[in-house]
Amino acid sequence: MKAEIIAVGTELLMGQVVNTNATFLSEQLADLGIEVYYHTVVGDNPKRLEELLQLADTRSDLIILGGGLGPTDDDLTKNVLADHVGVPLVQDAEGYAHMMTFFKNRQHPMTPNNLRQVETLKDGIPLQNRTGLAIGCLYKGKKNNYILLPGPPSELRPMFLEQAKPLLQKEFPTQEVLTSRVLRFYGIGESLLVTELAEMIKNQSNPTIAPYAKPNEVTLRITANTMDDTSATVLLDQAEAEIMAKVGEYFYGYGDTNSLEEVTVDLLKQHHLTVTAAESLTAGEFQATLGQIPGVSEVFPGGFVTYSKATKAAFLDIDPALLDTYGVVSQECAQAMAEHALAKAGTDFAVSFTGVAGPDELEGKIPGTVYIALARKGKETIVTENHFSRDRSYVRHSAVMKGLDLIRRAILNKN
Repeated sequence: MKAEIIAVGTELLMGQVVNTNATFLSEQLADLGIEVYYHTVVGDNPKRLEELLQLADTRSDLIILGGGLGPTDDDLTKNVLADHVGVPLVQDAEGYAHMMTFFKNRQHPMTPNNLRQVETLKDGIPLQNRTGLAIGCLYKGKKNNYILLPGPPSELRPMFLEQAKPLLQKEFPTQEVLTSRVLRFYGIGESLLVTELAEMIKNQSNPTIAPYAKPNEVTLRITANTMDDTSATVLLDQAEAEIMAKVGEYFYGYGDTNSLEEVTVDLLKQHHLTVTAAESLTAGEFQATLGQIPGVSEVFPGGFVTYSKATKAAFLDIDPALLDTYGVVSQECAQAMAEHALAKAGTDFAVSFTGVAGPDELEGKIPGTVYIALARKGKETIVTENHFSRDRSYVRHSAVMKGLDLIRRAILNKN
């Protein structure tokens, strides 16, 4: 089955909203063995949507439309599709009852235009909305099949996972299964990674290998097309082993959401280790990144933000003479910050950041020059000199990622 995803909404075309639904739906459809061939965005314009539906009918078996199911005059997706397939819209009893309960509980008056949200295509299968009011629909045509979903991700995702996906499995069973595995790499750029894996990528068939560049990291999605999960696992394991033999030095974790900070915090927890930080250049960004992870207090008791010479001396007891001699943008300053933070916090690790985020030079050092130190209880302090690029924000993010990787490698005894 060939699928096509149409996102409806002028706000998407204007860049006011990012189309995250297409990514989500493509991943979910791949799990069902349904290949997505086209992503399209169209504004709230009935003529252009009808033209797009006519085109989609010629090239796709399953057409999923997201957005345009609300109560306002520009929410016309349902009406356009009903006219397109030649069926009327009818009120769904379950959706109507849910709406009445919603407004009764909220003690708000219901305006008549809200009733548009509980209309569905006659002879279609309604998809109820437990997180909103606009119901969706699966409509099976003579040749093409259509799914209507609301635009807000908080409504689209549960509706698809809980209702549309099981219906697709039931109505359009497939023997083949697409199984993916995501490998994440830090410390190697996309161009170098692709070069190292050039032979594999050139000769790929099943499984396929797709690289994706993200800020300061690269992911590889390996996808196998098989008849069962066991066969998929064998193919994915073989491909992963070959990849690791070439670029395993840079591998740090699996999955779309398993970030470097999560991997690092998990390792700290597993080994019952703690970390603190002394930040100048990053101004607390490293600590804020750790703070996003639930349960981080188990391994991170707190840290220091010492932006000026005075605070470096006052908060960390660094000798002002050292700062005057070597400057704050120096290996010596980074080492002192990390070692003094380690002594004050009594943790197993202390990481420090100092450098030039830009846009101007500092102490004769160009923007992007960053010193990161990792002090370790009972071991020699590691100090790295880094030269990051791009804007101020990217330099700071690059520094945080490098600091996380230093800790990760130290725990795994790679340093």
